[in-house]
Amino acid sequence: MSSSESRIFAPITDAVLARARQDPGFRQQLLTHNLSLLLDKLQSLRSSRKAGASPAQMREGALLAVRLAELIQAAGGSPPGV
Repeated sequence: MSSSESRIFAPITDAVLARARQDPGFRQQLLTHNLSLLLDKLQSLRSSRKAGASPAQMREGALLAVRLAELIQAAGGSPPGV
């Protein structure tokens, strides 16, 4: 099993959002984790030989990744791999 397959997306609950608002370290961890998951999925779709996401969906995912990276940097952290 690859690292991207072993990583599971967990829906964000109201409790998680409340904690992220109160705890900057947790917010940073949450943003970084979700950016990592998104980048893994985009890479998987990009390298897949099967018909995957449309170009518009890939572009939307890339724009979301940029926005998450900006949020991480604004919070004083650095995105994964930087």
